[in-house]
Amino acid sequence: MRDHRAEALARILVRYSTHVGRGDVCVLQSTTTAEPLVQALYEEVLRAGGLPIVQLTPDGAQAALYELASDDQLDWVPPTATWCAENADVRIAVLADANTRDLSQADPEKQVRTQRARKPLMDTAMRRAAAGEYRWNVTLFPTHAYASEAGMSLAAYEDFYYSACLATDGDPVTAWQRQSDEVKRLAEWIEGRREVHIAGPGTDITLAVEGRHWIPCVGEHNMPDGEFFTGPIEDSVEGEVTFSFPAAYAGREVSGVRLRFSGGRVVDASAERGEAFLLETLDTDDGARRLGELGIGTNYGIGTATKEILLDEKIGGTVHMAIGMSYPESGGVNDSAVHWDMVCDLRQGGSITVDGEELQRDGRFVV
Repeated sequence: MRDHRAEALARILVRYSTHVGRGDVCVLQSTTTAEPLVQALYEEVLRAGGLPIVQLTPDGAQAALYELASDDQLDWVPPTATWCAENADVRIAVLADANTRDLSQADPEKQVRTQRARKPLMDTAMRRAAAGEYRWNVTLFPTHAYASEAGMSLAAYEDFYYSACLATDGDPVTAWQRQSDEVKRLAEWIEGRREVHIAGPGTDITLAVEGRHWIPCVGEHNMPDGEFFTGPIEDSVEGEVTFSFPAAYAGREVSGVRLRFSGGRVVDASAERGEAFLLETLDTDDGARRLGELGIGTNYGIGTATKEILLDEKIGGTVHMAIGMSYPESGGVNDSAVHWDMVCDLRQGGSITVDGEELQRDGRFVV
């Protein structure tokens, strides 16, 4: 019997997050592990009058690609992927790892090569999304792997996750609208400001944001959600940041990351674990050494790091920074095949100051 909370999440994603309507081509992407949620999404898209395309990848397919593929195969972009990026109205991607360590032995050079080859897809999707032609959302299906990483049983993780998505609300489709006022207030407060200074253990960094747009996030693109973000001025970032939580990217986990910026570029980088992969990724292209995003978490319902960035970057009292590609709608212009978010926890002795005025102290907003 399908979990009724998965059905509620499907309604949120289709009816609220992406507003699927009659005739909308809607791509549903995941692995076979997430079949219960994908089935619920498929049915909900049909009820909304949409035209669903289901793309399910077998568990282990990515690991096989990096083990067996030639350079030509790594460079090949399936025509179906290009068609979807150029023509779909909606994309809902469901993360559903059965093994979060599946790519731990993958060759980082092959992973970077694949990212470069698929960069035109990212460019197209971001351009169309900024123009309002393409709606997208990334969510997650609870698995034993995610529960294990979070230090929970599967049942406890399901309770935690569906609650964070507001799928347990009596009227789940309108729940995020009712929760959006505070995030919008904070985004409006910081809009039009010039400089952000972030300080904390191992962190002292400034970012110019003048002329950039701050975007409140209330469930349209991520589920769960809870942040406001912008694209910092690309050559403005100065100082050092130490990221508090492990940062996974392309199936690889890196922890203890420290980056030092000068003139907007990463000029020194280290990691306690996965440093070789970090350095390889920073060398993907010129834009990979610059920040494409600064985000401030607002979801105090997510209190514990889970090693899954979809959740961890939303934690109230944290900030996250992404090396690589900017979101065009923020005004950012950084160009890269990479977009890698990393989280800095400010709840124990951190602060955010904007144009000399304190926005947050020890993880709590003070404005």
